[in-house]
Amino acid sequence: MIRVDAHQHYWKTERGDYGWLTPDQGILFADYLPEQLHEELQRYGFERTVVVQAAPTMEETEFMLSLYESYDSIAGVVGWLDLDSPDFPVHYNRFRRHEGFVGFRPMIQDLPDPWILRPTVMKNLELVAADQFPIDLQLRPRLLPYMLEALRTFPALTAVVDHAAKPFIAESVLEPWKSHMAELASYPNLMCKLSGLVTEADQLSWKPGDLAPYVHHVVQVFGKERVMFGSDWPVCLTTCSYGEVVEALRHALPDGLSTGDYNAVFGGNAARFYKL
Repeated sequence: MIRVDAHQHYWKTERGDYGWLTPDQGILFADYLPEQLHEELQRYGFERTVVVQAAPTMEETEFMLSLYESYDSIAGVVGWLDLDSPDFPVHYNRFRRHEGFVGFRPMIQDLPDPWILRPTVMKNLELVAADQFPIDLQLRPRLLPYMLEALRTFPALTAVVDHAAKPFIAESVLEPWKSHMAELASYPNLMCKLSGLVTEADQLSWKPGDLAPYVHHVVQVFGKERVMFGSDWPVCLTTCSYGEVVEALRHALPDGLSTGDYNAVFGGNAARFYKL
């Protein structure tokens, strides 16, 4: 079974549309391109990756699609589209004609609450839900009630929750995140990425065990067939190396998983979800 890193980023700072990417971001304020990740992917046995947007522009999506055309390691691109635009269907249909465009992600966590419930957003979500086209949900715990309200309207939405909705791992807080995630998992077309967790842990003293209560809950409510590994490279580098992210998840996963379960979490589920 193919091994896939289901969530990582490439960017070039000179492109100028990464509003969040400033010099005070330290190690992240640099160019990160496929050549820099190649060795790590080989070392940890990942054949392909899914590259996810980091800027709220269609120009960045086109940049990532150009990388897809040049690098075999890129299995697909999760781009950006403006769900709150009346022109969404035009651009959505245009990008869907590109074989590398496997999903899109609005940067929900940076938008006003409750953005997801705006009339234009909901109208466009109806189109996406009907097409069963994948959408990445960049959520935080405060946004989960709004997302649940949207899902009650579109229960067949094909979506994946990025970074397990960024629970408060450093503070060891489980509720109400735990209950909200269980309700999200009741929608059968929803999946969850076990990604971005190391950066939510205590940056001075984190250990893989700190992730375990959150990882165990996600696996319990979503099931082994609806979770997927993502490194969140290079963002993870603010906390640890690529290899440490891989090993942290391995140690945080519940005991008793079969080889087939590991293969699903580390590639098979992502390949199925994004139709790679």
